[in-house]
Amino acid sequence: MPTLALSRVARMIHRLVELRLSPLGIKTAQLPVLVALKDGAKLTQKELAVIAGVEQPTMAQLLARMERDGLIRREPSPDNWRSSLVMLTAHAEALLEPGRQVLRSIDEEVCAGLGAEDRETFLRLLYKIAEGAGQAES
Repeated sequence: MPTLALSRVARMIHRLVELRLSPLGIKTAQLPVLVALKDGAKLTQKELAVIAGVEQPTMAQLLARMERDGLIRREPSPDNWRSSLVMLTAHAEALLEPGRQVLRSIDEEVCAGLGAEDRETFLRLLYKIAEGAGQAES
């Protein structure tokens, strides 16, 4: 069954990413937030939840941990007094490139047996599977 194999491989890679990012103080769950806020972006918790594909309470917990760990800070939104904008700290910005290097090295290591054409085909197939999974959710 392809979906079971895909799930197993995803778990294996998730563990590898967690292990390799751990020395930097970065968790896999934080990656969508770090990517969304790079280059000085400021977004609301609601926007980040949509980007990460999680519910707002889950994002609130994630952001609280990231704030505690010095990765993000919040400032009042000029457009909505009940909302705040989330941004990366200088500490988090400094971790972005080392984090990218870790992810690139994992890509190279995990996909070492695939040529360029196989990688393109694999990505294309993954996007098709993701599209099918998205349709199955709705």
